[in-house]
Amino acid sequence: MNLGKTLFAQLMEFVPWTSFARIVARYSGDARVSALPSTEHFRIMAYAQLTWRESLRDIEATLGANPAKLYAMGLRQAVRRSTLADANERRDWRIWADFAAVLIRRANKLYADEPLGLDVNIAGNVYALDSSTVDLCLSLFDWAPFRSTKAAIKLHTLLDLRGSIPSFIHISDGKVADVNVLDILPLEAGAFYIMDRGYLDFARLYTMHQGGAFFVTRAKSNFNARRVYSSTVDKTTGVVCDQLVALNGHYVARDYPEQLRRVRFKEPSTGKSLIFLTNNTTLPAPVIAQLYKNRWQVELFFKWIKQHLRIKRFLGNSENAVKTQVWCAIATYVLIAIVKKELQLKSSLYTCLQILSVSVFEKTLISCALQTDDYKTQPPPDANQLILLGF
Repeated sequence: MNLGKTLFAQLMEFVPWTSFARIVARYSGDARVSALPSTEHFRIMAYAQLTWRESLRDIEATLGANPAKLYAMGLRQAVRRSTLADANERRDWRIWADFAAVLIRRANKLYADEPLGLDVNIAGNVYALDSSTVDLCLSLFDWAPFRSTKAAIKLHTLLDLRGSIPSFIHISDGKVADVNVLDILPLEAGAFYIMDRGYLDFARLYTMHQGGAFFVTRAKSNFNARRVYSSTVDKTTGVVCDQLVALNGHYVARDYPEQLRRVRFKEPSTGKSLIFLTNNTTLPAPVIAQLYKNRWQVELFFKWIKQHLRIKRFLGNSENAVKTQVWCAIATYVLIAIVKKELQLKSSLYTCLQILSVSVFEKTLISCALQTDDYKTQPPPDANQLILLGF
């Protein structure tokens, strides 16, 4: 008796396979391939992410233990670890990067109306930019130099704070400085880019300013500028001063020839004084501090994906295999976020992943399986038990 589709099959129905096919054709991903086409490749990688498989042998063993369910997953034949290893090594990682970008654009539209929790409404998008390092073994990953005794890759991420969806990701070796990513960052006029002091480069910030984008960052301890104008502030909000400043020094003044806004804020809980720099002159000073506080969401995003996605142990040692696994992990994360929003689920992404990790082969409606509403079940009546009246 057919009881319906498995949860994994229902999840794969949210994948835009038409767009996926165009991307595969763009990079000739299925040229001269007979054993493992790109569609099955992604399904296997998504399965590994959802069920926390950390090795090729794990994937082969767990799928081999369920041969009757492979067809329902969209797999034509049993998975061999050698075939999957070859696909990770040879199939262009840009297929998965472009596919993740398609899912990201779809997710950004779904989460465009999410509130930011600020005192005022901001019409433009708000992004947090940061990077996270994934340590690797130097003897196995010599293409990703970091230090003399270890290798690493960096995930440079631009996180859309409406929904915590990564809008831009660049994977580099560990030696690439964070500030260099500003040279390849796609700029959006009217959007806010929140960054820490590692991205403080006045020439690059001025390029962002000329592109019509706004930035909020922190000043370094050696920041040298002269006050041009001071605005009245309400110190009960924690704002100490709100000023327009001009940079001192010949070279920095040439790199950023216009005035900057400097907001000094005293953290009420710790008493620590923070100095923010921005090119936006219209938002209230407390909102500038709130924007920078929201930058912490990108740190939480890195912590979350390292804990719940398989990007710390890799299925291959080459650059192509590592990038393939990372991009498939990001695509799976965004796909779950899309399902959560389109089905209007109240469960968190963590809860959805936990449920899917143990029930991908269950045949139940996905909208019901991922709900966490509390309910009580009544035990079925026993037809053989006598009903005692009056007791």
